Amino acid sequence: MRLSDRARTLPESGIRKFFELAEARDDVISLGVGEPDFSAPWTARTAAIDSLERGKTSYTANRGMAALRERIADHHERYDQSYAPESEILVTTGASEAVDLAFRALVDPGDTVAVHEPTYISYGPGIELAGGEQLTVPTRSADDFALTRESLEAAGAAEADLLVLCYPNNPTGATMTDEEYAEVAAFCREEDLRVIADEIYAALTYGADHASIATQPGMRERTVVVNGFSKAYAMTGLRLGYALGPAEAIDAMNRIHQYTMLSAPTTPQYAAIEALDRCDDEVTEMVEEYNRRRRLVVSRFNEMGLDTFEPGGAFYAFPECGGDDEAFAEALLEAQGVAVVPGSVFGDGGEGHLRVSYATSMRELKEATDRIAAFVEGR
Repeated sequence: MRLSDRARTLPESGIRKFFELAEARDDVISLGVGEPDFSAPWTARTAAIDSLERGKTSYTANRGMAALRERIADHHERYDQSYAPESEILVTTGASEAVDLAFRALVDPGDTVAVHEPTYISYGPGIELAGGEQLTVPTRSADDFALTRESLEAAGAAEADLLVLCYPNNPTGATMTDEEYAEVAAFCREEDLRVIADEIYAALTYGADHASIATQPGMRERTVVVNGFSKAYAMTGLRLGYALGPAEAIDAMNRIHQYTMLSAPTTPQYAAIEALDRCDDEVTEMVEEYNRRRRLVVSRFNEMGLDTFEPGGAFYAFPECGGDDEAFAEALLEAQGVAVVPGSVFGDGGEGHLRVSYATSMRELKEATDRIAAFVEGR
């Protein structure tokens, strides 16, 4: 069977490749999976079950159920984002589909897409599949991995057609403030850059409210915001996300969506309506628990000499490991049975770091950090 060049050259996921090593053992504590260890709120699950029992198994509108889009619009008012449910919101099969649709709707073959690194691993392949070319914009631990105007200018992003943002960030846990976004937004306006803002971790911030570049002057009309239910509501397996943006962008994304997915799964949409209506307290409890874990993990890494800045969002720490991060991760797995992800998986800017997920129990985090401390001491 002859394969397309794009399919043949598309790289394997660096995360999945590494965790094949961990799966061969049964004594591993995994700090690598970017998935909540909570279940979806009970009332949301009940709504999904009830919809099945009532036989609600048909297609929904291509754009998603109107009732869900209305609730998404209401929900985003808390982030000072205002979108029309009928024309500026699209419900997708996970936030990943929303990102893919945005690339295919906004990128022409040969277009340059600026991506700050380290960042989520799917952007590069998504850009390639859309026919674009990625331009890497490094971020630095000295800046707490925030994107700056200086880094955009130094990387040549003025020549790009599109900018991808991921804050709160996977893998670093970095966040950005309105003041930091103001400089980036000014650059985007001056250089006529459109933006895809992946804000899937927006609800998971600590000590400060989520900020979005879409709320900066002149940015709403040039930004597609991506979000979903996987992280905040622990609904990863239900595969439900959405995009918000200018009507012409959402319409273009929907035209592609209707020929590929047709519509997002029906059952999770009922769960999502219930989640948005009644599950804020459960989200708050999850965020409080993640915050406790965050403080433990960051303090333990700093105590053992693995310098770690304080992440402001998501559920990842990004400690420096002082050298070859892939060799460190493999040796740690072999010696102590703790699985983490090498930072270089997320781009050159992640070299010398590890991505450590604290979306696991305090008991396992304490045991895992004890094992890592023993490993570091014995090196």
